[in-house]
Amino acid sequence: MNRTAKYLALVGAGALVAASMPPWGFWPLAFVGVAIFARVSASLDNARSRFVGGFLFAIAWFAPGMGWMWHLTAPGYVIAIPLFAALHGVATMVSARARHLMFAAPLAHTLAEALRFSMPFGGVPLATLAISQADSPSVHLAAIGGPILLSWFVFQVGFIAAYQLGLRSVRRSIVTVVTIVLVVVIAPVTGGGSNTGEVLRVAAVQGGGPQGTLAINTRSRDVVDRHLEATRSIDESIEPDLVIWPENVVDVDEFSMSTEREEIAAEAARLNAPFLIGITEDVDSQAFTNAQVVVNVDGTLGDRYDKVRRVPFGEFVPLRSALEALGAPVDRIPRDARAGEGPGLLRVGDSVLAVAISWEVFFAGRANEGVELGAAMLVNPTNGSSYTGTILQTQQIASSRLRAVETGRWVVQVSPTGFSAFVSPEGEVFDRTGVSERRVIVREIPLRDGRTIYSFIGDQPILITASATLLSLLVLGKRRRDGNTAR
Repeated sequence: MNRTAKYLALVGAGALVAASMPPWGFWPLAFVGVAIFARVSASLDNARSRFVGGFLFAIAWFAPGMGWMWHLTAPGYVIAIPLFAALHGVATMVSARARHLMFAAPLAHTLAEALRFSMPFGGVPLATLAISQADSPSVHLAAIGGPILLSWFVFQVGFIAAYQLGLRSVRRSIVTVVTIVLVVVIAPVTGGGSNTGEVLRVAAVQGGGPQGTLAINTRSRDVVDRHLEATRSIDESIEPDLVIWPENVVDVDEFSMSTEREEIAAEAARLNAPFLIGITEDVDSQAFTNAQVVVNVDGTLGDRYDKVRRVPFGEFVPLRSALEALGAPVDRIPRDARAGEGPGLLRVGDSVLAVAISWEVFFAGRANEGVELGAAMLVNPTNGSSYTGTILQTQQIASSRLRAVETGRWVVQVSPTGFSAFVSPEGEVFDRTGVSERRVIVREIPLRDGRTIYSFIGDQPILITASATLLSLLVLGKRRRDGNTAR
């Protein structure tokens, strides 16, 4: 196979990984794509070709898997995809210098993924191998080591398949397969958390409406009216304990003084249930806030959480002045969201809820903060109506499944135009709505306590172990090369 053919094979391998992601989502393809990448990239014979090979593999993976970004910021998409792909080009090039490539390469690529989870501008943890496994038996590994361990598992199994099954003895191959099966079977047993015996009857309201809209060209009152109409369809006999509206459904100067608060208070009194409302408020001509606020049964306002992790090029424009000077189109986001502070935690009645607003649910650590402080359930109010298609929305459902497994909590995801759903601590999805559908979903959610292993340890031990192991393999590789040179 000549170099051009190898590069084309690597593009095909990346496309298979992309096809394992929602919305296309056939999870075994992630392992197949990584295995092909492992076999072909190992045959590249110099640093430059290895970098190019890893780069092309990742381009074919990220370009479709992160296609949602084009609708958010076309310039950002053009910059981000090559940047993230370059991380895997470097990982391919560096790991080739290590001893035991079969183990070094998965570590290097996992660390490349961890890097893009956090940079630039806070990171973009979408189109990940972990997301691709939300529907697979291996998802339970997230309860042990979160998305980073799950990503490593996919890389490692793919490389084992390429090296062991293809090149080693049948006996060793059988041992390898049995080991992998045992890991997947045993992992669910390690889950943490248990039901407290209490339940909350939750009504999640999806008002419906068109997709592909922006705040600058949408009449905000229309969104409120859709959610009020859907809420008024809830019969008092349902007796909800909590009603949840999605992210930034109410866009006003000051919510406490608004007509919208009075209308919602009337519904809270009618249903005898507190509401959790997504609001956007004006700060000044340069900034706004994005928060979830509790409206009590008597109409008073309770706890409030302001979103901490904002969407770059969606809720704020990094380097705005520099981009404006270059003539970049930043007018789609005329003002920046002001970041909140503190953990995502709200008290509603006698219950403590963790809250991750929209984008925040893609960050495992952010979702876990409220659980660390005793939250019995996780709420993800979101707004995917700005996007055309369902790439982002389906990956968000997958991320909510990961967060549920990682924290051992039920997750309620609610969106104005879809998708809304309930997710169990085992990652099962219930009552998922359709796109643009007007619907209220109601379910009794068991409140839970206790912690998973991941909830206790977080990402740091996994990252330290992976980094130290890769460094050791690189040192061993250098010593081996130096010894061969000496001879």
